[in-house]
Amino acid sequence: MAAVEVGPVSAKSSPSHWFLGILAGAVLTVTLVGATIWVLTGYGIYEFAHTLRGGQTHIGVDQPAVVRQVRALERIETVSYNSDKVVTGERESTIFPDFLAGDRLLLVAHGEVIAGVDLAKLQPADVAVSGHSVSVHLPAAEIFTASLDNAKTRVFSRDTGLFTSADPNLEGEVRAEAEHQLRDAALSDGILKTAKTNAAQSVHRLLAGLGFTSVQVY
Repeated sequence: MAAVEVGPVSAKSSPSHWFLGILAGAVLTVTLVGATIWVLTGYGIYEFAHTLRGGQTHIGVDQPAVVRQVRALERIETVSYNSDKVVTGERESTIFPDFLAGDRLLLVAHGEVIAGVDLAKLQPADVAVSGHSVSVHLPAAEIFTASLDNAKTRVFSRDTGLFTSADPNLEGEVRAEAEHQLRDAALSDGILKTAKTNAAQSVHRLLAGLGFTSVQVY
C-alpha cells in the first residue's frame, strides 16, 4: 500500500472575520485622517462643534443683570476737549490812575475739559429686556473736569503801578475765569452731545457682546 502524505490544511476565513477586518481598517483610516487634520490645522473637536452651532454664543441675560453690567462701567469718560485761552485781569484804584496804583495781568492758559456719562446713575426703569432685544436710556452726559494744564499755562505779562504791589489773589481769579471760559467753549462746541454719542456706542458694544441681537441705546 502506498503511503499518503498529508500536508497542512489551510483554514478558510469565515465571512464575519472578513467583515470585522474591513471595519477595523476603516476605523483606523478615519482615526489617522482625523489626527492628521488636528495636527495640521489645530482644528479640534471644540472648534468643530462651535462651527456646527453657527459660531455664536447666546447668553440669557435678564434686566437686573444688564443694569449691573452697565453700571459697572461707572463714570465713562468719552471725550476730551483741549483749548487755549488768553485771559486778562486787573485791579483799579478809585483814587489814583493805573500807572500809580493799578495791577494788570495777562494769562495765556491751556486747559482740558473731560466729559462723559456717569453710568452708575442708571436706574432699573431705564433698561428694558425682551428675549434677545434690549433698550437702554442713558443718564445725561456731563462735564467731569475742566482744568488748566499748569505746565502749559503761564503769566504772559504783569503790570503794577508805581505805588502798589502785585495783588496775590489776582492770578487765582484770572485762572478761575480761564477755566470758566474753557468750559463754556467746550459746551458751545457740543461736547455733551459727543460724549453721549460715544457712551452709547460703548454700551452698545457691551450689550452686543452679551448676546443681544437687537440693541437700542439712547
